[in-house]
Amino acid sequence: MKLSQFNYTLPADLIAQRPLEERDDARMMVVNRTTGEITHHVFKEIINFFDDGDVFVFNDTRVFPARLFGNKEKTGAKIEVFLLRELNESNRLWDVLVEPARKIRIGNKLYFGDDESLVAEVIDNTTSRGRTLRFLYDGSHDEFKRTLYSYGMTPLPIYIKRNADDQDADDYQTIYATKEGAVVAPAAGMHFSRELMKRMEIKGIKQEFITVHSGLGNFREIDVEDLTKHRMDSEEMNLPEEVADVINEAKIAERKVVAVGTSVLRGISSAVGMAGHVKPFSGWTNKFIFPPYDFTVTTGLVSNFHLPYSTMLMMVCAFGGYDLVMKAYDEAVKEKYRFGCYGDAMLII
Repeated sequence: MKLSQFNYTLPADLIAQRPLEERDDARMMVVNRTTGEITHHVFKEIINFFDDGDVFVFNDTRVFPARLFGNKEKTGAKIEVFLLRELNESNRLWDVLVEPARKIRIGNKLYFGDDESLVAEVIDNTTSRGRTLRFLYDGSHDEFKRTLYSYGMTPLPIYIKRNADDQDADDYQTIYATKEGAVVAPAAGMHFSRELMKRMEIKGIKQEFITVHSGLGNFREIDVEDLTKHRMDSEEMNLPEEVADVINEAKIAERKVVAVGTSVLRGISSAVGMAGHVKPFSGWTNKFIFPPYDFTVTTGLVSNFHLPYSTMLMMVCAFGGYDLVMKAYDEAVKEKYRFGCYGDAMLII
């Protein structure tokens, strides 16, 4: 398929800038792949579509405060630093993006905080915008991380037209986030409240967790029309053996297996073996999913409404069927659903 096929008209006022006060009060569009029927619900009603023995798979990654601002030595120029991942714990090395990139060279020092107490040195240029920083800090690693994160902000997507605040530190996180490492929140999971997950547990719906540290590649602009030529950024993931066993048992028993979010959909697909079952997986995946694609394990998908041209929209179309999903998106616009990470939800069954 071509990039241009994933465009649609999205009014700017439908992009949610804040979440609802109650996570599970979001609207939920349900799309039936077999009948083509599209119905409208409230998210907390999702439990009505599943039964004892069905499995929901969640992404337990935790977003860290990756966006911070420093000042360049001598000139004092303001530099935005976006932390991507820690490369070396003992040497305080981090892979980062910097803006404006043209002002930063190897050997430059950056100072953070009003008292400029945290200093970083540029030691490598990896891409036109990317750099490797070595933070100069003498305390323990835990002290360093606390200091570094104290200067950081929640890395909201660029379509949210405001700076992150203290409320976003909680809002832009799932309630079950435990494994630090993401700079993009698994937004579909943000609709689940503790009360809803308890009700699911009581009904016998199994809850399993994998880790996919979602990165900026999810939002990176695709610059090729032929999607077969696009390369996704690699993301670290872990699918434990015990989770693989639960998923495979559900598949054998013909129970439903639901991916909560496109990150989980991609994670499960990355771990499927030749026999069509899930294998334990620990490592990196750069799997890029777009139509047509044969999903042998996942039978349901919870997703937010994604923006035009996004890799997440392509994955949803691959799962639900291009024509049906694009029809659903047209209806979502007409019905004024809220789009983006803080928006409403879609359930494809």
